[in-house]
Amino acid sequence: MANLRALPALTEVAQGRDHINTAEYGRAINRSGQTIRKNFCLNGEAYGVRPVKIRGRLLWPVADIAAILAADAMGKGEQ
Repeated sequence: MANLRALPALTEVAQGRDHINTAEYGRAINRSGQTIRKNFCLNGEAYGVRPVKIRGRLLWPVADIAAILAADAMGKGEQ
């Protein structure tokens, strides 16, 4: 079975919400918020996830983040 340790961390950060802010997204994937913003500015997405903009704020969909983390974990397998 794949190592899915990142998913509980995401669940803890999201606390039942559908979208999380940039700093929370960074914490969930162990990156800084500034790195997330830079990737978004350069690519229109960050680590495979596209945010929605609400009143000038970037909000990141938890479902998309979970799918990326799960796919990454499945690709690596157990070590």
